[in-house]
Amino acid sequence: MRSGNIVLVVSVFLASAVEMVEALTIVAAAGVTRGWRSALQGAGTALAVLAVLVTAIGPALVHYVPLGGLRVVVGGLLLVFGLQWLRKAVLRAAGLKAKHDEDAIFAEQVAQLSTGRDTTAFVVAFKGVFLEGLEVVVIVLTLGAASHRLGLAAAGAGAAVVVVGAVGAVVARQLAGVPENAMKMAVGLMLVSFGTFWAGEGVGVRWPGADLAIPVLVAAYGAVAWATVALSGLATTRAVSGEGERSPGVEVA
Repeated sequence: MRSGNIVLVVSVFLASAVEMVEALTIVAAAGVTRGWRSALQGAGTALAVLAVLVTAIGPALVHYVPLGGLRVVVGGLLLVFGLQWLRKAVLRAAGLKAKHDEDAIFAEQVAQLSTGRDTTAFVVAFKGVFLEGLEVVVIVLTLGAASHRLGLAAAGAGAAVVVVGAVGAVVARQLAGVPENAMKMAVGLMLVSFGTFWAGEGVGVRWPGADLAIPVLVAAYGAVAWATVALSGLATTRAVSGEGERSPGVEVA
């Protein structure tokens, strides 16, 4: 398998896994409070609807949209999408933004459902899986269509759904142990790298080594992200130390 295909599968797998972990939190909360049968039916219905969307829209993108124009548009979108993920992941890694607490999200969902004021487990599970899964559909369609490897992208997403579902069935309440921020950091790096690569190809850039340029871009962006985390952490530490060393009652000119 070529390096570009490997990066594609890993990118889609990680992005899908992140979204499915969040969906699993909602489904688990609905199942515990209202019953697993309705929750699983809602989740299954959402997955079926999403599968229909992929089947209906995917071939049109692959066969009727010019590849060059698609890569420019998709590359720009992935850059924006990936930079957002990467920015949040860097801030969390540097301690400047609170990390997601999946146990707290689970408890909040349980509290909302237990009050009886919310919808049934079916609707709650459907909404959670559909909204999170819709992001996966966008990732699959954009990454897969831009590279004309829609089947490969769909396989990566399907593998993520199976893995997260299997893990969730065993440890549904232990979602806090999933390294979500590390996954989002990796996904952000890959999306930004793909966005740069495809946007460049769309405007006529000839990358040295063709698909081999993608791992190089990932490494380059990774180095920048690591340096940003280190410098941000250092600046925060110095700021905190400076405040602690300042003596009370002494004015600084």
